[in-house]
Amino acid sequence: MGYRRSANLSERSKGFTRRQFLSGGVAVAGVSTLGVGAIWRPRSFAQPAATPGALDDDLRVSTSGWKTDFSRHSVSLSEFQAGGPPRDGIPPVDAPRYVSLTEASTWLEAREPVIAVALAGSARAYPLQIMIWHEIVNDELAGRPLLVTFCPLCNTAIAFDRRLAPDGPVYDFGTTGNLRLSDLVMWDRQTESWWQQLTGEAIVGELTGARLTPLPAQIIGWDAFKRAYPEADVLSRETGVDRPYGENPYPGYDDIDSSPFLFTGESDGRLAPMERVVGVEHAGATVAYSFAALAETGVINDRLDGWDVAVFYAPGARSALDAATIAGSRDVGQAGVFSRVVDGRTLTFRPAGNGRFTDEETGTIWDITGQSQEGPLAGRQLEPLPHTVVFWFAWAAAYPKTRLWSPPGGE
Repeated sequence: MGYRRSANLSERSKGFTRRQFLSGGVAVAGVSTLGVGAIWRPRSFAQPAATPGALDDDLRVSTSGWKTDFSRHSVSLSEFQAGGPPRDGIPPVDAPRYVSLTEASTWLEAREPVIAVALAGSARAYPLQIMIWHEIVNDELAGRPLLVTFCPLCNTAIAFDRRLAPDGPVYDFGTTGNLRLSDLVMWDRQTESWWQQLTGEAIVGELTGARLTPLPAQIIGWDAFKRAYPEADVLSRETGVDRPYGENPYPGYDDIDSSPFLFTGESDGRLAPMERVVGVEHAGATVAYSFAALAETGVINDRLDGWDVAVFYAPGARSALDAATIAGSRDVGQAGVFSRVVDGRTLTFRPAGNGRFTDEETGTIWDITGQSQEGPLAGRQLEPLPHTVVFWFAWAAAYPKTRLWSPPGGE
């Protein structure tokens, strides 16, 4: 996979808080304290004690100022940890602006990763160089209220509908400043319920048990996005706050030999904790496809709970969590998950070279976004399926019974 070990990352990260990582470039209050990549002197790390305003001994994060109904929760309150910044100290983008592909190309490198969201004929790119500093965008695309999220600690880029029902209220989301199992905990401004980013489920407050509908979203390289969506637009760096977009406040974090940050759950030893996997959930069934396996096969044809799925993989997207700048980071590849059924026929895919794929049944050529480029099915789009590229520790913690894909005949 070409993973490169950053010297002494595990030692350098001991005692850091998430706020210290972010303060490497911009303090939460907006006052610059250190340059990105500067190393804070580690302090001794201990689980924070209950803070003023805490509800009970189980909840170890502050409840001061919150109107959340903490008597309602579906997980143990003791699992929440303060991530460093206060509520919305990592500011969501609430009034997004957009720029053209041409303008964005002046500040995006060819293989820089973007979150690609395509709905009803419209597409938009959310560059990770922006998302890593904001984590949440409250948006609308093709008339649909859209929530785009990215948790750097889990490497999870997930999009949701901001409604619980098509005719229901639209919720606006922010960052609580807290983590659970190292994953972003969001909050909605209408009820102040707390939501787990990886699952889209409300886990504390009035809406406990509700679950947002995930929408297809891919992390792909900038060049791949432009080829696939020439009429799309791009989230602008004019966000209303000053951040050093393009710089990575978590340099070296995705080293395969490092340990996850602020993670207190049990590790699943089937893979290294920081291994990238493609996680897919459908009707309660879950599966993970390791990037290492995908890099060897290029395509995985699989079946999940009656669903015929294809997972595509190709080089062409850099890590957002490697070097001090995203443009200078290593290429970790890009993936997509699609239904294999077209016009009632199940297709079988294999790599076709140059980041392209072909199906054995018709010989059509497809790209990483599931669009057909040439052949009998030219102009068709494979149905994209919601998925996330995620570090193994986070996926296994959220879905401890997940199947880990292995080749037929493998263990």
